[in-house]
Amino acid sequence: MKKNTRQALILELINKYRIETQSELADRLIEAGENVTQATVSRDIKSLKLIKVSDSHGKTFYSTMDKPGASLTGKMLTVYAHAFISAENGGNIVVVKTLNGMAQAVAAAIDSLKIDEIIGTIAGDDTIFLAAKSEEIAASIVETLRGLVK
Repeated sequence: MKKNTRQALILELINKYRIETQSELADRLIEAGENVTQATVSRDIKSLKLIKVSDSHGKTFYSTMDKPGASLTGKMLTVYAHAFISAENGGNIVVVKTLNGMAQAVAAAIDSLKIDEIIGTIAGDDTIFLAAKSEEIAASIVETLRGLVK
C-alpha cells in the first residue's frame, strides 16, 4: 500500500476507533491488510501531525489537529513547542511553565485544542494554571501537553 493510501487508512481508523497506542494502531493496520512496522507507524503519526487527546475518563487516544475546535495551526504549534518548558499536575490543577512572556500565547494554543476536561485556564507571564475535572484527567492532560513537543 502506498504511503498516501496508508495514511488515509490511519485517519479513517483513528476517526472510527479510540486508538490509544502506536502498537494498537499497527495492529489495526495489519487487520486491514497493511503490513507495517512500528517505525512506519511512528513516522506516519509524525507526518500526519496526530496528537493524543484525553477523554472524560482520562484515557488518551490519537486524534487529528484539524478537527473543528481542536486545532493548532502550524505557527501556533511552533510557538507552543518553542515556549513550552514543562507541565506538572497537583490534584486537578495543571501548572505549565513557559519562557518569560509566553504564557498567554501557550495558553491560547492550549485553549484552541478545546479539551473538554479543562474547566478553565489562567495565564500569567511564564506560568499557566489549568483546572481539570479530576486528578486523573489532569495527569492525562499533562501527558497530552508534553506530547505536543515531542
